[in-house]
Amino acid sequence: MSRRLLIGALAAFSTPALAQTDHSHHAHPAPEASLPAEAPPAPADHAAERFYSREAMQAARDQLAREHGGSAAWKVMLSTAEARPDDETYAWSGEAWYGGDLDRLVLKSQGEGGDKLHAAEVQALYSRAVSPYFDVQAGLRQDLGTGPSRTYAALGFEGLAPYWFELEGTVFLSHKGDLTARLEGAYDLRLTQKLILEPRAGIELAAQDAPELGIGSGLTSAELALRLRYEFRREFGPYMGLVHERRFGRTAYLARAAGEDLQATSFVVGVRAWF
Repeated sequence: MSRRLLIGALAAFSTPALAQTDHSHHAHPAPEASLPAEAPPAPADHAAERFYSREAMQAARDQLAREHGGSAAWKVMLSTAEARPDDETYAWSGEAWYGGDLDRLVLKSQGEGGDKLHAAEVQALYSRAVSPYFDVQAGLRQDLGTGPSRTYAALGFEGLAPYWFELEGTVFLSHKGDLTARLEGAYDLRLTQKLILEPRAGIELAAQDAPELGIGSGLTSAELALRLRYEFRREFGPYMGLVHERRFGRTAYLARAAGEDLQATSFVVGVRAWF
């Protein structure tokens, strides 16, 4: 009996050992690491460049820009060409430009005279658009007429302010060191589709006295004008109106010393045209 119990005990204790099987030969090999796939091409800014070369598509885009406003154009604008019957004088102002939406060559001119030319100026400017509504302009100005001749460097802006106010401002530095500035503004008040009332104002300033030019430091002069225009076509509109001019400060003192009027109001008739 004791022998049977001993054999049974040995069998019981040996069963787990017999059940433990060596699985080393059953191990599955680890999968080989797969190489990363080639990265897809970077997305193009323009879908067509997936099928055509970038150079070919750039040429097509340049042509499209030229056909939709990118081509060069030109315009001649005579803002005022008027006679002043009260004192038998005349005056004009206008500009012409050639170029595109961003870069332009601009020529400006203004002046006045009577029996002979009193004063005039011509400006040649490079104009660069810096926003949808404003351009920065830089170039040269040459004075003409009976007064001293001056050549100026010019730097200014021109554009359309909110509520459709036309603004223009320029700083001038002459080859003699004279520093002056000019600021102008205008607005077209449409009474009807063809009848337009245009108020316009302008001031001029100087940094120093220039007796030979008849100007003193500070605010030198101001002009207020009101012109009523009838546009037979957008390109052509005769007008009539009033222009008031006044000198200030040291400039008024120099004008008084020269026997000139400090202020004047004139009735004007003229034409505004562009092409």
